[in-house]
Amino acid sequence: MQTADFLRLIHPVMAVIFIYPLIGIVVNFAWQTRQRRLQNRKVAENKSRINPGVGKEHKQFGNWLTSAIVGLSLIGLAYPIGKNIIRNQLWNEGRFQVGFIILMFILTITSLIFLYLSRQRLWRGVFATLTGAGLVIIGCQDGVFRRTNEWYWSHYYIGIAASLLMIFSVAIVQDIYQDKSHRWRLTHLILNCIALLLFIGQGFTGTRDLLELPLSWQEPYIYQCDFANKTCPTPNPQPPE
Repeated sequence: MQTADFLRLIHPVMAVIFIYPLIGIVVNFAWQTRQRRLQNRKVAENKSRINPGVGKEHKQFGNWLTSAIVGLSLIGLAYPIGKNIIRNQLWNEGRFQVGFIILMFILTITSLIFLYLSRQRLWRGVFATLTGAGLVIIGCQDGVFRRTNEWYWSHYYIGIAASLLMIFSVAIVQDIYQDKSHRWRLTHLILNCIALLLFIGQGFTGTRDLLELPLSWQEPYIYQCDFANKTCPTPNPQPPE
């Protein structure tokens, strides 16, 4: 394996080490939070024995999870975009494009930070929109393998959708606490159940894509193959010695 191949592994390795354990922790705290709320409603005189701090911990780990997912998405996008820039030497002829891409990475991270700091609904909506738009714009750059013809089974599209749902969940946290009708809480529950299913799908699509990607030194031959018909050119026979 060459250096480029090790860099490609950063995205899946971080997903295995950080993202999926965090998902398990957040789901566990979410379940405990809901169970405590339901138990307190049913028996007012006997309060639930579940730690009352689970709600706060659920929110804290949820914020960490959202930050990790957005960061992981940016890392996953940075590798193919950077590879495309180096391969085509865009800094010579497309300096504006390279500068724009770097600026979008910076603005996306900055918008996410301000989303956590915002308390008013307007600004939470603004910075959530900017963060999500930044991810989408970066994902539209050359070099990113999107599998658009199979968007429903695409690691890219499923990942972007899951990231946008997590960003939206952070944006509505304050509304959940202030809403007496619990509509925002129900919205949060439904959207995050969908996000959980998307993360499960990411486990399948990410593994599939790793199997399909050749090592750097194999690319010149592999990309000569006809992927539609699943055939590869026959190597020239070696002359007898």
